[in-house]
Amino acid sequence: MHGRMPTEAEWEYACRAGNPGNFCFGDDDSKLGEYAWYDNNSGDKTHSGGLKKPNAWGLCDMHGNVWEWCLDWYGPYPAKPGIDPTGPVKSDGRVLRGGAFIDELVGLRFSSRNNNDPDNRNNNIGFRVVCAGRSTGKVLAQIVRWMGRDMAWETVLLRQ
Repeated sequence: MHGRMPTEAEWEYACRAGNPGNFCFGDDDSKLGEYAWYDNNSGDKTHSGGLKKPNAWGLCDMHGNVWEWCLDWYGPYPAKPGIDPTGPVKSDGRVLRGGAFIDELVGLRFSSRNNNDPDNRNNNIGFRVVCAGRSTGKVLAQIVRWMGRDMAWETVLLRQ
């Protein structure tokens, strides 16, 4: 089994978990604190994974706590919609998604994107690892969230 960061499209697909709203739970901003650590409730620090409610697929911390690296380089979205689009071949930074503990509510929406040079490190950036394996004809993705010393394992079926 090999691991990699999710593409930006995979990250958003896993975060949305079938929900078309602004967040994994819909559009009710007042519920954000149940699902995410952000500037309004974080105490200006990161928190252990899995303390907030998961999305419909059981994935925790898709919004807030730390921005998450994606495999894609940052750039404008393609002019035409596509399936599993990828970013440019190279740019100044890789895509970050999800928002962080220091961000306001708007920074945690699905539509929010950020980027950073992969050589930069700080306490508001983390990652998930997608590991693909074959099991009864299905591709299973194990997603790992690493934040400081805390590690939480989560599994979701990304493709059938």
